[in-house]
Amino acid sequence: MENIEVYIDYVAKITETIGVLTIFLGSLYSIGKFMFSIKSKNPVSYLELRQSVGKSILLGLEILIAADIMATVVTTPTLKSVFILGLIVLIRTFLSLSLQVELEGKFPWQKNKN
Repeated sequence: MENIEVYIDYVAKITETIGVLTIFLGSLYSIGKFMFSIKSKNPVSYLELRQSVGKSILLGLEILIAADIMATVVTTPTLKSVFILGLIVLIRTFLSLSLQVELEGKFPWQKNKN
């Protein structure tokens, strides 16, 4: 059983790394695309840049939440560790929801206005 805990911990760390890289590389790609398109006929607008960076952050946050949940599987469950996980997930979920509302102009559960 101890061996599986070590592997789960490695998977959680790898997932955290993927989450951070998602945010970093997605933002870098978005900014690069914006910079290279400034002098073209169809430049990327600031709003498109902002939405693209926001989507990278959203995806990275979702991956980081998954990594946090995986990391708690290998720890001994105490009231403190469960409280900390809940707080982290709550904060990251709030950030994700705020970003989504900022990017789309509506809450995820609202229907599209046609």
